[in-house]
Amino acid sequence: MEIKTINAEISVAPQITPDEVQKLADQGFRALICNRPDGEAADQPNFSEIEAAAKKAGLEIRNLPIVSGKVSDQDAADFGAAMQELPRPILAYCRTGTRSATLWSLSQANRMSVADILAATKAAGYDMGGVVRRIANGGKTPTDRADASYDIVIVGGGAAGLAVAASLKSRKSSLDIAVIDPADIHYYQPGWTMVGGGIFEASDTAKTMGGLIPRGVTWIKSAVAAFEPKDDSVILDGCRVVKYKRLIVAPGLKLAWDRVEGLEATLGKNGVTSNYRYDLAPYTWNLVKNMKEGRAIFTQPPMPIKCAGAPQKAMYLSGDHWTRAGVLKDISIDFMNAGGVLFGVKDYVPALEGYVQKYGANLNFFHNLKAIDGEAKKAWFTVAKPDTTPTEVEVEFDMIHVVPPQIAPDFIRVSPLADAAGWVDVDQATLRHKTYDNIWSLGDVMNAPNAKTAAAARMQAPVVAQNVVDDINGRSATAQYNGYGSCPLTVERGKIVLAEFGYGGALLPSFPKLLIDGTKPSRLAWWLKESFLPPFYWKGMLKGREWMVKPEKISAS
Repeated sequence: MEIKTINAEISVAPQITPDEVQKLADQGFRALICNRPDGEAADQPNFSEIEAAAKKAGLEIRNLPIVSGKVSDQDAADFGAAMQELPRPILAYCRTGTRSATLWSLSQANRMSVADILAATKAAGYDMGGVVRRIANGGKTPTDRADASYDIVIVGGGAAGLAVAASLKSRKSSLDIAVIDPADIHYYQPGWTMVGGGIFEASDTAKTMGGLIPRGVTWIKSAVAAFEPKDDSVILDGCRVVKYKRLIVAPGLKLAWDRVEGLEATLGKNGVTSNYRYDLAPYTWNLVKNMKEGRAIFTQPPMPIKCAGAPQKAMYLSGDHWTRAGVLKDISIDFMNAGGVLFGVKDYVPALEGYVQKYGANLNFFHNLKAIDGEAKKAWFTVAKPDTTPTEVEVEFDMIHVVPPQIAPDFIRVSPLADAAGWVDVDQATLRHKTYDNIWSLGDVMNAPNAKTAAAARMQAPVVAQNVVDDINGRSATAQYNGYGSCPLTVERGKIVLAEFGYGGALLPSFPKLLIDGTKPSRLAWWLKESFLPPFYWKGMLKGREWMVKPEKISAS
């Protein structure tokens, strides 16, 4: 008997026998639902046999037989009604459990999100991709007609999505392109570190999405519910269907605040802040400029995260302000890093370590934030050093800058596009999907082993655009991505360590060493970050102007 749990209320299983019913009662089940018609197979017990065993064991039972492959809308409604009427937990069964899982999925369509339903059934070992449109349509059978169709559909209107849309239009203006994104506002997220350091105003990092969509590109203001790559379809909330000839996936990643116990309840108060949110970055600066003494903690979760240097950028800019204000001697700084190194590319570490010493910061590696109590000013970290048993430590704070765990968006993680870890599965050179030839991905959501930064997306956009146009023209891909990413590490007000690197940690500087030596703090690099990069982003990258990012050619074999 193989029981597969969907949630605390419902489990599903392949065909059970009368002898197994008492065992189910002993395990705590209170009701059974049979979804298999009598007589499907010669070795199958009849429902009446299971019913007699259930009554003997004190279990309630309901017979809702469904012919394989013919789950109707009424069947799903009846299953939902049975779940409401029967005592829980419930075990539903059929030949393999698939019909029961399907009925549960459809019956919950108006109670749960598509992503949550797909995640629950996937964890139980059942793929509900075949009924995803019905789930998105509230459990009802929709029509197969597409609501819209485009040459290219781009999922995501962030830096990566808008940049690749503009780059495509600059190469082939006749393309019919749609960008799908529900957001009203587009944010220049690299600027939030500067907001938290009192250098930028938050309002300068936000513009309306409508004013940034490239000319000639359609904006579909909706959220994606699911993908049907075998049918070249994207399913939107409300079960609208958008068809494509080619798909580009760039929705960014998800900040998983809920994975730290107590964090969501205390963000933005009690000294708990984060530069990873637009509305919280100003609070970071407010805390920093008003702090005269006490303990300041800066956290970094396990990789991957967007802008891997951002957690320590906040620490450096805070330390610089406290130095200038003459209060650093009265402030204890702790950097709590879930990883084992200060920065992933060793060439930049010596310069960073110099600033760690300058600000008297304590480096605590393999410390991962587990829980926080803002009112009590306490945080708990799991300490998991190599070859040791994990322990837990309690730390008090006056101010804590938290970087949340980061994962792929729910609708990506449960989709056919994802790898085992939930990220879009691409070839790291061409950024084409490994399974579906008419799908590409870029930005934070895909699984190439590069740093997740806006600079990386800036380099990836022309690569994807060129390779998509090559595909349209019947050619093999001609552009490749070298893993380039850039992290301007703001080590003090007026100086930056400009880290630029590619796959394997190879240094990929954009400027001659005499102009900017990226391994050392530079005033010119600060000028680039403060004055040059914001307009470069708004007026260059998002407009399809590929300054300093000419795609690298794939060499002929």
